[in-house]
Amino acid sequence: MAYVVGEKCLGEQYAQCVSACPVECMYPGEHNGEKFLVIDPELCINCGACQPQCPILAIFDSEDSAGPQWTAVNKDLAPKFKANAKVEPRAANDPPKKPGHKLGG
Repeated sequence: MAYVVGEKCLGEQYAQCVSACPVECMYPGEHNGEKFLVIDPELCINCGACQPQCPILAIFDSEDSAGPQWTAVNKDLAPKFKANAKVEPRAANDPPKKPGHKLGG
């Protein structure tokens, strides 16, 4: 099962995870008018390299942890986001943009 980017990434998009991915299966784009990243479940090798790179803990190791709705969002948006330009990572210590989000979870 592929890793899943969840709701906490919506509007944040730190993107350190993208450069950590050895198979380049993470793509940036917009979801519901906000910046977002997805993991392509067809390409993800389930290595886990991305997860510790997320400063707000928005990457989950299973559908059960992320929720089926976010698994579906990643699967549906990956083909649409795949051709998007790479995103420049934000500093890991940059405060979250959305109220209720915090570094470290």
